[in-house]
Amino acid sequence: MSSTSTSPTTTLYILYNADASLIGKLNYGFRKLTASSKDKPACAACDITHGGLHLDETVEWKKVKEGLIAGDGGKGVELKQLHRDEVGGEVREYVESNKYRYPMVLMGEAAGGQGYKLVMDHEELAACNGNAQQFVLKLREKGVFGAGATKTGSL
Repeated sequence: MSSTSTSPTTTLYILYNADASLIGKLNYGFRKLTASSKDKPACAACDITHGGLHLDETVEWKKVKEGLIAGDGGKGVELKQLHRDEVGGEVREYVESNKYRYPMVLMGEAAGGQGYKLVMDHEELAACNGNAQQFVLKLREKGVFGAGATKTGSL
């Protein structure tokens, strides 16, 4: 796949507070059912993208994700959704060196950019209450992208 001038220069990393393995999913389900509250969800990012305990992404999230990727006339963001055990390399080093707590959203610039930046921490994600559109509004407030970044019809 060749790079064009409209290729995203920014990658948005949604890092889940769960592991991708079967045991990880079971562990998350147990935490979600036994030790999760509205103020302290087991994984607020999971609530936004999957509606909590569902394995498939929600319809709302799929629409929002499409808008994030397409955004601003084709100059949207590259979106990477990773479980804890899928995070590696520089991203893992950045998270660990800053002692950030999962879940979170990071922004990373393309080669030659400014590196990584924490965009939303676990508390800010929890404040979205599982609402994908609220998540996008918070990203806009933080200047991650402009108002034209999503075209979901309801935003």
